[in-house]
Amino acid sequence: MTDITQTHKPVGAVLRSWIASPWAVIVLALLAVAALDPGQLAAVASFAARAFLSTLPYIAFAVLLIAGLKAAGAESVIADAFKGRETRMIVMAALFGGLAPFCSCEVIPFIAGLLALGAPLPAVMAFWLSSPLIDPPTLLITAAALGWPFAIGKAVIAVALGLSGGFAIKAAMAAGWFAEPLRAAKRSRCGCGPDPFSGKPVWRFWGEETRRATFGAELASNGMFLIKWLALAYVLEALLVTYIPAEMIAGLVGGEGVVPIGIAALVGMPAYLNSYVAPPLLAGLMEQGMSNGAAMSFMIAGAVSSVPAMAAVWSLVRKPVFAAYLGLGVSGAIVSGILFQMVT
Repeated sequence: MTDITQTHKPVGAVLRSWIASPWAVIVLALLAVAALDPGQLAAVASFAARAFLSTLPYIAFAVLLIAGLKAAGAESVIADAFKGRETRMIVMAALFGGLAPFCSCEVIPFIAGLLALGAPLPAVMAFWLSSPLIDPPTLLITAAALGWPFAIGKAVIAVALGLSGGFAIKAAMAAGWFAEPLRAAKRSRCGCGPDPFSGKPVWRFWGEETRRATFGAELASNGMFLIKWLALAYVLEALLVTYIPAEMIAGLVGGEGVVPIGIAALVGMPAYLNSYVAPPLLAGLMEQGMSNGAAMSFMIAGAVSSVPAMAAVWSLVRKPVFAAYLGLGVSGAIVSGILFQMVT
């Protein structure tokens, strides 16, 4: 006898997946505007469409870049940063953290493998702090939404935060803190990519069939990923600009001083947004009165508190190190916001 539940399970799974996807949120948001405020539907849709189309060249370049890096096997280059003297490792880890072509779940096995191989905690912490903040696609999307000064500022802050965090952990360990920082570290795999420690990069990847296939698969998956999340981001930005009073935003996180920047960091950390969604939303908030420093503080705090990054830290280190990670992230976000406010 045929199991009706099993027969319909794939359809139900697809439906649940779609309901939880950005496309469903976009459709429901536009339907809500059409039902509750039909006069604004054209304006909201037009705003989102224009913003999305202006970002398409950045999306195309970012997708091609990340697909090429993955097809070439560039992850193995990142592993070379964790060799040599500890100070060199901290510097290289902070620098390469912004270049790592990882999907979010690959960060965890990569770092677990580093610790299993004996990489020092200060260097790993430098990578942990800088890696969630910036990568090539995020840099381009941030530039498209907020301008190159903001994007470059975020990239500089990512490296600076990685360096400061790495050297802070090094000093703390030298003073006797974190004597046993690690839990039982096990190298695990998430099944979403090749082992980052194996092989050497092949930059002319198009000469190998398997690498060409990897390039095509990454191009399709990353292209769809960016398109759906940025489409959602620009619809949400259009709703924000249309319906949230500018006075409210300006009163909360606008103006000069440390208080709006601190509030932005504290709000940004629990309200983590995908790194591709955050820039367009922050562009809308800044149009409504959010200060440059508060926007930078919000973005840094939210990225540091990303679920994959926090899961990696929690699963591999003891609670005091996890607390240090969060403390470095929040304080770094506030300091970054203050400095960015001063120079812009």
